[in-house]
Amino acid sequence: MESRSHRFKENAAAALANPVLQANMRTAKGKFVDKRAIAIKEIDDFEGTREAAKQLRNLVLENLDLWLEKFETNATARGAKVLWAKDGAEICRHVAEIGKRHGIKKAVKSKSMLSEEAGLNQALEATGIQPVETDLGEYILQINNNEPPSHIIAPVVHKSLDEVADLFEKVHQTPRKTEIPALTREAREVLREHFLTADMGISGGNFLVAETGSVALVTNEGNGRMVTTLPRVHVVITGIEKVIPTLEDLATLMRLLPRSATGQSISNYVSVLTGTKAPDELDGPEHLYYILVDNGRADVIGSEFQEMLRCIRCGACMNHCPVYQTIGGHAYGWVYPGPMGSVLTPLYTGLENAIDLPHAATLCNQCGVVCPVKIPLPDLLRKLREKQTDKNLRPWMERAVLKAWAFVAASPTLYALGAWFGVRYLKWLAGGKASIPVLSAAPEWTKGRDFPAPEGKTFRELYAERKAKP
Repeated sequence: MESRSHRFKENAAAALANPVLQANMRTAKGKFVDKRAIAIKEIDDFEGTREAAKQLRNLVLENLDLWLEKFETNATARGAKVLWAKDGAEICRHVAEIGKRHGIKKAVKSKSMLSEEAGLNQALEATGIQPVETDLGEYILQINNNEPPSHIIAPVVHKSLDEVADLFEKVHQTPRKTEIPALTREAREVLREHFLTADMGISGGNFLVAETGSVALVTNEGNGRMVTTLPRVHVVITGIEKVIPTLEDLATLMRLLPRSATGQSISNYVSVLTGTKAPDELDGPEHLYYILVDNGRADVIGSEFQEMLRCIRCGACMNHCPVYQTIGGHAYGWVYPGPMGSVLTPLYTGLENAIDLPHAATLCNQCGVVCPVKIPLPDLLRKLREKQTDKNLRPWMERAVLKAWAFVAASPTLYALGAWFGVRYLKWLAGGKASIPVLSAAPEWTKGRDFPAPEGKTFRELYAERKAKP
């Protein structure tokens, strides 16, 4: 699987130097945060609900094979076919074979992060099948030279209204529009023809319900319903960790997912789809396929990172992350940005392919506090950092400095001496100013910012003075 995560520093520097992106990120910043804060107040016992969701997800992960077998049995009994994919290549092969079997020429797609992991659009085009993204954000990215999404909930959060208006004018060959209702109407008119002429619909799945063999889809656009009910073939592509036991469990998670994702009490569309179309039904697929994907997930089960698989893909962690809110999603170099991506990408693509992502966080724990299923993201990031150090994946100078720091920190005398010297050296370097523009010992720190100068004495000196007072 392709990942550009090893270029995080380069990507982040480019994002910081991009004035258009910076303006767009400032405009988007805080919108989801404020709405979420209001929405969670509607739940009488929000923390209790989070704990219940955490325990529910843990229950599944501890016995994942059994719940997947139950889902497969019940889904098959309702006319679906369940396929398994080890990696992205196998996803593409399954979908291509389904397309060939049913003579598919066009596939309409609802949002699916697994298809992004697999590079499915490119694989479909190679087999002669036209993929059409129908989520508005994903559609905008597709017609913009297949640009990758920068957010798992709001794929075009990094773009301005003017940029979208220019793109529609260019691609659709229509008069330029600058009002959102007019632009969305134009997109609907373009997509309607695709909905009516596609033979296959491809969707993700927010949850798989084991007791009924159903897939639950949560969307804010009607495209999800169109993709899953109009075409004669429906293909669901989702991760093996998405299974949950019962519809009652779905109700519990649905109290958290939309509130955490978009600050809504409930999403505009919540679909629970079960089986193929019955003889007396007017819509629904004649053929239903579930492709359940590993792609690195099975290796996480039973590991010290298993808690990460509780993730329900709400995006709250990135909405509250000061790093993501500054550089956007493309800097992370793969499908999943923000704190969750900084954990998932190294786990799925290999720690050596995402050297900087575990360090792309301040460890402020805003992500951990807002996670609806209580994933301790900062702890997992620290564990990844430790693994990198143990495997000698970090630069030798960094490892040497950390070892020196550990040695000094273990000695109160050396630590006190180092603090005394450090404060005076930095005050000398500042030359009486409030900040240091260039930190000679660590120039990267001051490459894009000033280093605050110490204001006075060390803590030990201040404490000794206070203790000496009568």
